[in-house]
Amino acid sequence: MRELLRSWWREPRPAHPPPRGWRDGALVALLAAAGLVEGFARWGSLPSPAVVPVVIGVGLTPVLLWRRSRPLLMTLVAFPVCAVGEALVHRDLDLDTLAYLLLVVFSLSRWGSGRAAVFGAAVVAAKITWSAAVGHLDPDDALAGAGVVSAALAIGAALRWRDRARRREFEQVKLRERERLARDLHDTVAHHVSAMAIRAQAGLAMLETQPSAAADALRLIEAEASRALAEMRTMVRALRHDEPADRLPGPRIADLRQLAGRTGPGPAVEVELVGDLDGLPAAVAATICRLAQESVTNARRHARDATRITVSVVTDEDTVRLRVSDDGNGPTRPGPDGFGLAGMRERAHLLGGSVDAGPGRDHGWTVTAALPRAVA
Repeated sequence: MRELLRSWWREPRPAHPPPRGWRDGALVALLAAAGLVEGFARWGSLPSPAVVPVVIGVGLTPVLLWRRSRPLLMTLVAFPVCAVGEALVHRDLDLDTLAYLLLVVFSLSRWGSGRAAVFGAAVVAAKITWSAAVGHLDPDDALAGAGVVSAALAIGAALRWRDRARRREFEQVKLRERERLARDLHDTVAHHVSAMAIRAQAGLAMLETQPSAAADALRLIEAEASRALAEMRTMVRALRHDEPADRLPGPRIADLRQLAGRTGPGPAVEVELVGDLDGLPAAVAATICRLAQESVTNARRHARDATRITVSVVTDEDTVRLRVSDDGNGPTRPGPDGFGLAGMRERAHLLGGSVDAGPGRDHGWTVTAALPRAVA
């Protein structure tokens, strides 16, 4: 328990909390209006003078605008003000609309640092204890309030840890995709170097008897070296652990036709290949193939009532474009947590390309990708 408390005390604020948007303004306006309506509807039953709880209930609503960016400060503003209001009316404010302050309590553990959450929880606990001590709250109400506050803090902490675990999983997916790409490129570069070694041996053997053939071998070695260097630049940018490289040949664009030949349950797959796809760099071809395979697999698993999946690969002088769509009813997600899509985007980004996914115009789900023909 001590280690857990120390860990929480050292906990930094979550990076990049959601910025304040129009929804926050709408929420503040709605709660302010609700406070006014409740105040006028219950004017006779509110503590006297009734204007105090109404002004506090309406006046504190703006603290919600900064609950994510300044949760401790908003707590230090809201709860002492409520304590001052109770001192003025000599009892609990009894305004139901003030329940929105639980959002500030929730934000302490969700968006604040560990120290901020501890200090803020202490301020809230002190306010509840003071209210019970001076008789503004019954002991049962004070105990119930403490339980509700504890639940709000626990929910905030749980969502915080869940978000952190999800981010960690995304990072692991991206790292695994970098490693896969590095292994693919390692095999490609090894192939180019082996070809250069064979050409060099042949050139040396024919140097004295056939000088022209030796010159041709040198030109081929130059071309192979240029391709190997281009692949190596991409490989260096990708992270790679010290693992043995796969020796199986990488996937080729022609292998996509095998998707159309699959049989069994699920929608049929149609594959269309347009343009000069034979001269693509191995890394680009492998990425297009894996993007297509991942998208088709996701469509087969998640597309509702789909009868057809269309895979289209079109290339021009500069760009290779992939489009995978299905005719399912309604949008379908690429996976239960979107990790497959994160991996696809990371792989395309490493090659200087991009991947987009979303509902189709009329039906189903569509995945599009664009990669440069030359490895970035």
